[in-house]
Amino acid sequence: MSTREYPDNPQVAVGAIVIRDNKVLLVKRKQPPGKDLWAIPGGRVELGETLQEAAEREVKEETGVTVQAGNPVYTFDLIERDDAGRIRFHYVIVDFIADYVTGEPNHGDDAGEARWVTREELHDLPASQTTKEVLRKVANFGRI
Repeated sequence: MSTREYPDNPQVAVGAIVIRDNKVLLVKRKQPPGKDLWAIPGGRVELGETLQEAAEREVKEETGVTVQAGNPVYTFDLIERDDAGRIRFHYVIVDFIADYVTGEPNHGDDAGEARWVTREELHDLPASQTTKEVLRKVANFGRI
């Protein structure tokens, strides 16, 4: 098992909310947690990296898009237990608003797909309630 699964401590992770032309940049996760769900691009913070640097790096790795991370806008816990009740994943996630700089989505890293998604499209995509809540509250993505 990787250090992601069954960790000894909570892991710090980041996400970047990137809006361009009334669309949000999302990725389809190909690894748990959230496998096969559409999500805000992001991942774990590496040692010596600021939260903003981690958000920018993760977006670049997962989507090929370059962004500049701004301020944190949403923080939450992702805790997933297995059938025996053991903690399989525990992330403390800090989401940032990020400005688009350059590039077009081209999935990589932990993403099975990456693309710009409209409000209407998001309504029909499989995404976690947390992802939809963050986008509704922070990015004014209305009722999704």
